[in-house]
Amino acid sequence: MNDPVETLILDLLEWIGPRPRPYQEVIEAWRTSCPRLPVWEEANSRGYLEHLKPAGGVAQVGVTDAGRAHLRAHR
Repeated sequence: MNDPVETLILDLLEWIGPRPRPYQEVIEAWRTSCPRLPVWEEANSRGYLEHLKPAGGVAQVGVTDAGRAHLRAHR
């Protein structure tokens, strides 16, 4: 696995972990404007992340079943 975006996607999935994190925390840590490292955008487009909005709570980001499977397969 030599693709830096792929490696960073795995890092992102591990960083989020088993429970959702607040959206603002995730986006501050992982969003980039570098077109060569579209980690956030690529993880979303592959369906590895889910966006949650609990009633009365703050927006959160979690790892989908597909994201967990991808992480298990490559780590």
